[in-house]
Amino acid sequence: MLSGVIPVVSTPFLSDDTVDIPALDAELRWLMDQGVHGLALAMVSEWMRLSDVERARVTEVASAAVAGRGTLVVSVGAESTNVAARQAKDAHTRGASAVMALPPALHTAGDQALIGYFSAIVEAAEVPVVIQDASSYIGRAVPVSVMAALGERYGFAHVLYKPESVPVGPRLAELLASTGGSARIFEGLGGGGLLEGFGRGVVGSMPGPEVPWAVVSLWESLLRGDVDRAERTHQALTALLAPQQTLEAFIAAEKHLLVRQGVLPSRRRRSPTDYVLDPVAEQHLDRMFDLLWAVVHGDEG
Repeated sequence: MLSGVIPVVSTPFLSDDTVDIPALDAELRWLMDQGVHGLALAMVSEWMRLSDVERARVTEVASAAVAGRGTLVVSVGAESTNVAARQAKDAHTRGASAVMALPPALHTAGDQALIGYFSAIVEAAEVPVVIQDASSYIGRAVPVSVMAALGERYGFAHVLYKPESVPVGPRLAELLASTGGSARIFEGLGGGGLLEGFGRGVVGSMPGPEVPWAVVSLWESLLRGDVDRAERTHQALTALLAPQQTLEAFIAAEKHLLVRQGVLPSRRRRSPTDYVLDPVAEQHLDRMFDLLWAVVHGDEG
């Protein structure tokens, strides 16, 4: 059953802006070696900037890397129900263990229209669907009543949730209350909401790919009830995440830290983007990384 730490992969690019497949494969295998429970291809993978052909290729490469070692979650979502459903079917065909569904970003849909949209994705995918409320970045919040209705219709083992609408804690609590505690929910704030979320019953986290070893350590500490270690790891992790207030900031920071760790050869992102990780921001990020590393790897008292 879908659970645990499932980081969202960073897509590496060559100087001509094509996907660097060898670097991608190396990143995928490094991530799996960190003890994660699967991989995801989603927003911080610069998924919206990839063509359908590129998405298909990246999904196939990720499926091969994950095979037998964990789950693969692939993001789908479009401005039309038909296209979103076709994306879900294609993702499953190419090896996805689950899909993560975004609502339409440009068009406002009523509750019944949203239920119809997500239902079409669930029925086309034939694998579990994680409903992602990414309204902090795009679109409006997915109503809790809509999410609950979908779980009741298809079963809470088949429909899961990743609520990111701020404030997350109350939304998470409302979703659990609306489903009688049956909702299976993933934390989606890079691991920064995992300490509180675990107390509310989340089943895992879908963080970025830059410090999977830290989020795995935090998750395992929570599972075994080591509150002291969990709190120290969480404090250091949230200090690292704090400056990353936008999607572009997340992507820039993740690529910087992946290059620093020798996982990716380049920090290149696809344009357009208006976010630049300047030297001061880089130095702060590196200091916070060093502190987190020390906490997780036992170099701190």
